Amino acid sequence: MDDVKQTYHIPVLLDESINGLDLKKGGIYVDVTFGGGGHSKEILKRMDETCKLYSFDQDEDAESNIVNDSRFTFVRSNFRYLKNFLKYYGITEVDGILADLGVSSHHFDDSERGFSFRFEGKLDMRMNKRSGMTASDIINTYEEEKLADIFYLYGELKNSRKLAATLVKRRTTKQFETIGDFLDVIKPLYGREREKKELAKVFQALRIEVNHEMEALKEMLMAASEILKPGGRLSVITYHSLEDRMVKNIMKTGNIEGKTEQDFFGNVKTPFKIINNKVIVPTDNEIETNPRSRSAKLRIAEKK
Repeated sequence: MDDVKQTYHIPVLLDESINGLDLKKGGIYVDVTFGGGGHSKEILKRMDETCKLYSFDQDEDAESNIVNDSRFTFVRSNFRYLKNFLKYYGITEVDGILADLGVSSHHFDDSERGFSFRFEGKLDMRMNKRSGMTASDIINTYEEEKLADIFYLYGELKNSRKLAATLVKRRTTKQFETIGDFLDVIKPLYGREREKKELAKVFQALRIEVNHEMEALKEMLMAASEILKPGGRLSVITYHSLEDRMVKNIMKTGNIEGKTEQDFFGNVKTPFKIINNKVIVPTDNEIETNPRSRSAKLRIAEKK
């Protein structure tokens, strides 16, 4: 097996998330967020020769990190199609699924991708560069109310309505094409002391909408609850409250909304058993060496 090129980022909660999979001899495992290959490489290192690993990523840049190993299969697809692609490979049940839902430093550091307000470039933000609307398309075409909803729901921005109104007013005279265009309009809305934090929320909200991240996560989690074998593990690393809430809900109640159903004895009906009742967070040492891990949370559940 060739070494994986660490062109993306240092894997977050590496030992904790893979320990959570509880790897078994002859097991079939899935890494739905391949990225730089850090988690997949470690899984392969710990697997025996009879195991199989399928790793998903929709970003063509991830292909440069593909692992040369007979036990490994790379699937270039959004993880929302998890069930369909595994079926294509003849897989109907798996022993473990790992997801690291964070955006890699590779994407933030590539000015051409438009994920960061630190660089000039086009307002793109697509994980899959081959299809879909860009961030500039959304800003230039969405109705004001829809824009406000996106900034409020996905960025938790208190001034979402003012932000949306400002953008809609500006685009009547000049369309938004670059990060610079965008920043010129939105920066005056925030005080200098909170500017970076607020801009990060704005960009997060747009990225989530561009890539339909919440819808994709919902579909992946529902598929995971169906294809995991009894005793199979789901190990998920989240970075913001929206996705963490969805993961917590599916594990505790078996549905994304968190609606509880009880059996005759008053026990909550759910396909999962929670492995870590207390969410796992990075150590101070990991946060110091890998600042990207600062907001990470790991939840692990086992299929009943």
